[in-house]
This record gives sequence, C-alpha cells and structure tokens, in this order.
Amino acid sequence: MSEPLKVRFGGHSSAGIKAINQDAFAAHLPEAAGERDLKGATAVICDGVSAAAESEVASQMAVTGFITDYYATPPTWSVRKAAGTVLNGLNHWVYRQNAARQGSRDSMLTTFSAAVIKSNTLHVFHAGDTRIWHQRGATLDCLTRDHVMTEGGRDFLARALGADSHLEVDYLSRELAVGDRVLLSTDGVHGFVPPARLRELLGAADDLETIARRMTDEALAQGADDNVSVLIVAVDHLPLETLEETYRRLMQRPIPPVLAPGNRIDGFEVLEVIFSGTRSHMYRVKDSDSGAHYVLKAPSQTFAEDAIYLDGFIREEWVGQRIDHPNVMKTYENPRGKQFMYYLGEHIVGMNLREWMQDNPSPPLDAVRAVIRQVIAGLRAFQRADMVHQDLKPENIMIDRDGRVKILDFGTVLIAGTDEIASPLDKSVPQGSVNYVAPEYLMGEPGSFRSDLFSLAVITYEMITGALPFDEPAIKRTRIGSYTELRYIPARHRRHDLPIWVEACLKKALQPNPAQRYEAFSEFEQDFTVPNPLLEADLRRRPLLEKDPARFWKALAIALLVLNIVQLAWHH
Repeated sequence: MSEPLKVRFGGHSSAGIKAINQDAFAAHLPEAAGERDLKGATAVICDGVSAAAESEVASQMAVTGFITDYYATPPTWSVRKAAGTVLNGLNHWVYRQNAARQGSRDSMLTTFSAAVIKSNTLHVFHAGDTRIWHQRGATLDCLTRDHVMTEGGRDFLARALGADSHLEVDYLSRELAVGDRVLLSTDGVHGFVPPARLRELLGAADDLETIARRMTDEALAQGADDNVSVLIVAVDHLPLETLEETYRRLMQRPIPPVLAPGNRIDGFEVLEVIFSGTRSHMYRVKDSDSGAHYVLKAPSQTFAEDAIYLDGFIREEWVGQRIDHPNVMKTYENPRGKQFMYYLGEHIVGMNLREWMQDNPSPPLDAVRAVIRQVIAGLRAFQRADMVHQDLKPENIMIDRDGRVKILDFGTVLIAGTDEIASPLDKSVPQGSVNYVAPEYLMGEPGSFRSDLFSLAVITYEMITGALPFDEPAIKRTRIGSYTELRYIPARHRRHDLPIWVEACLKKALQPNPAQRYEAFSEFEQDFTVPNPLLEADLRRRPLLEKDPARFWKALAIALLVLNIVQLAWHH
C-alpha cells in the first residue's frame, strides 16, 4: 500500500528588538494514517497587530484554535469548508472580545496565514500581511498578497482576524511534488530579507530549524524593527496510489458467492433474495445473535475487476454510516467483523417512488409535496455533510408503509473530503442516470447541491405530469456543448389544471444552467408550497415563443396562411 503523507516542520521566532513577541506559529501532522488522508498536515502563522494591546493573545489563540478545531471537523468536509467554518468561528470570538471593551481601541487583532497539505495539494488561507511561499527547485513563488492600505505615508492592515464581524479570507490551491518546501513568514522577516535571499536560504540542505534561525537572524541583522518568525514545511512523501495499489485496497475482502435462503454469512442467515442481477445481489438477512433484520448487499462477481464500481460500493457503506437522518437509509458495521465484501443496510418495507408513480398517475399536489418535502430534508443532510448525491431518481427513493421517504444508493455520492484525495481512478464520466442527470455533468463540469436540485425537480415534474421535462434525445446524451441544447417542455402542456405559479417554480428549478436555479433547497420547497407572485409575474411577462413554442408556431402558421389567402384574393 502507498505510504501516508510525510512532511517535516521547522521554525523559529524571536521578539527581536521588541519587549513582547506578538508572533505565533504552530504545525501538526496527525499520527494516524487515516486522519492524514482525510485532514492532511497543517501549518499556521499569525502576527499580532502591534497597535493592539493584547494581540499576542489573539495570535496564539488563532494558531492553536485553528489546528484544534480544524481536526475536529467532519471527515466528509472539504478542506475549504472545514477551514472556512473554523476561521469564521475564531473571527467571531475575537471580534466579540474586542466589542465587549465598550468602544476602547481593538486590543486583540492578528494576521492569519495557514497552509494545509492534503493528498498532493497545498491549500492556502490568508488575511493580512504575513506570507506563504512555495519553493520548487530554484523557484520561490509568493502565493499570498499583502492586505495593506497606505494613508499619510504609513501602511495599515486592511484585513485582520477580529477587526470585523466578517473576515474575508483569500484562498488558493496548488499541486505539490515531493521535495517541495512551503515557507510561512511574518513581515519582520520578508520586509527585510529579499525573496532571492529567502530562496537561497530555503534551498540549503541543512535541517529546517537551522534554516529558520538563519532567516530570522539575517532579518534582525538587516535592521528588522519587529518580531521575526518563519515556519518551514518540507514535503518528503505524497500518498499517490498506483492503480495496482488501488485494486489491492479495494479487494482486501473477497466477493461472496451468490446466496440462497438458508445460507449463512458472518453470522447472518439469508431469509429472502430481494434482488439478484449482473451488478449486485440484495438479500433480507437476520442477525443470528440479536434477531434484527437487515438488507445485505454484495457486489456481483461480474465487476470483480472494475475498480470504479468497487470504489463506489465501498463508498455506499461509508456514506450510510456517516449521515444520520430519518430520510436517508442507514448502513451498519457488522459487530463481529466480516470476511467478505458486502454491507448491511436498513431494512425498509415499502415501495420505491417509481412504483408509487405507477400507482398514482395523476396525484394531487399535496401528495407530491409530502414526498418532495421529505426528499429535500434528506438532501439537506447530504449538503450539511458537504456531499452531493449525484444519482437521484425514482428508483433510489423508497417510501415505507408509514409514508416515510428514504434516499438510497450512495455509490456515486460526491464526498468533498474524500474526493480531494488523489486517485488513479478515472471518474470523469457524467454522474447520474439517464433522464435525471444534471446538465452540468454533461458539460464536463463538477456537481453541487444544485445538481441534486435539478434531479429532484425532474422527479417532481414527472410525478405531476407522468412525463419528462426535456426532449428525450437531448437529455439522453452523454455530452452537450451548450446549455441551450436542452429545451424545456412546460408542465402545463401536459397537465392543464396545474397552477401557473407551480409551473414557474418548476421552470426555475429546471434551468439547464445551474447558476440560474434556486440558491437553496428551502427556496424551491417554499415556492412549490406557496405562490411566489414575483416568479409568476416573470413567467407571464415572457414572450409566447418562450412560454408556449408550439402555440406560437401554430399561431404564426395560421397568420401566414391568412396572409397568403388575402394576397391571392387581392390579386384576383
């Protein structure tokens, strides 16, 4: 197996000619390989604002608080979401401390610069005039820009942690290579040691602590009148799996043989074969110890060599154990451990939404809302976990005997936290099922919650009308060159009693361009429940060609026919 991320740290800080050192830095590399994969290594440097009386408290709290809280965020979150959430919390805390001083000058302010190395990527978060540099070979690039403004010939910080209720943070990412070095410095150093000299010092073969001390000593020798601090990160190994290693990891357990009622596997008795197909097998099983019933799903031997399929199968189990919501199917660990590749899922007695639609070909809107409201609740649980389902369709939505909706099938779920980990598997093919896939995937663009919203709107449209909202030849493509290739068919053409405000809601949710859809699931739910006069008025104002193309062309054809008849009569 590929070794986990390996980095080394080295740093040095000095008060210099000042009485108090208001700089602070910290770094952390988790001991557990799994945490290194999901969270990476962190390095943070802060420079307390000199004019603030207690800025050393702010800088020390910022570096330690960021590292502690960052590693406490959910493993499903992306680096950007995790770091951004932590930074917002730290900034609010410092801002409130300053605000509590009843109008006295801010006493706790600090710059903030953090480098997070996860998989083969460097993530940079920055506010203020501390800097982050990236060295590769003989090249040293400054990745940050100083947030300063000049007034009366003096420079002032334009951004600082704790200065405002909202902290604007610069973010960028860059791919790393083994041998790269990352340098974090305060202005007491880079203000007096030129970049060419920093590059020369950073490239030395000495240990990192020695290099860091040389940089701070040289800054002081050049007349630095501020605290001086540097933190260096050396990249020694990046966890890049080969395809062969990926296969070995995925095939740690063998695929079980096809089972029949009465067979046993790892302490579970097969009671019923629910489904047996070319891709997978599903069984209703009973735990021999507890008597509890589960669904056991195992992959088919047909896909034993398909690494992408097996990766998705393992992902299903992982996701189901991390989203705890009544509208999302749960998966469970086998308390006794398992010898084969399968997972245990929640046993749901009921029907899928496709079957419900067949039994309810023209459902009242309230019945549709009751289902969609629960699907939205489940999708919001995915969104909070920084996940996108990516394969929402009627077959993946179950309705149990009590009317409770459950979202299933997590094999293609986009998990921001794990999908940042470099993989040799090619997952560039469009996600989702034919007729329900969001157009951005067909454009080769990444998905977001708006992709799930589009798929949900297609399902809603189909529940109401019994048909799909786009011309089938267009939606069945695997690639499109422009969003304009998809032509929406108004729902009122297929269900004439549909209120126009519901039509307006569906049309907005089904915009091919994701930027033109709703900005939140709650907005779609609101407009699907209560009339939105503005949205309805906007739809009414649209030209007939856009609202009802068939009616427009029919009217135009009649007008041309009448015109031709009039002209013939005139000539005769």
